[in-house]
Amino acid sequence: MAELGAIMTWTFTGETGIPNEIGEILVDGEVPEIAYKTIRDVAVITNKRIIIADKQGITGKKVEVYTIPFKSIVMYSSENAGLLDFNAELELWTRAGKFKLNLNKGVDIRKLDRIIGKHIL
Repeated sequence: MAELGAIMTWTFTGETGIPNEIGEILVDGEVPEIAYKTIRDVAVITNKRIIIADKQGITGKKVEVYTIPFKSIVMYSSENAGLLDFNAELELWTRAGKFKLNLNKGVDIRKLDRIIGKHIL
């Protein structure tokens, strides 16, 4: 497991279909809204949380799943990609620590910004 003292960082490379297996961990009333490809797996944004799967090891058979509940987010910032930047960035401050999402050019930062804002404001 990653140490929360350090800033946890993930990279979203583009939108993708919502994986069927996400239904196994959703709670009553939770609805997936959008999914993003990550370096090795997928992240799903629901109406209640951000779920990020992190495949580990050479084979990727071991998967650690991170959940960032919207109710734990106390502040966030978004930075769009500039002229020479390749990534936009979204930073989340929570009761557990600070999380950073790097968003490749294929990810609409303002769309993600609206989804997160809708659920925490």
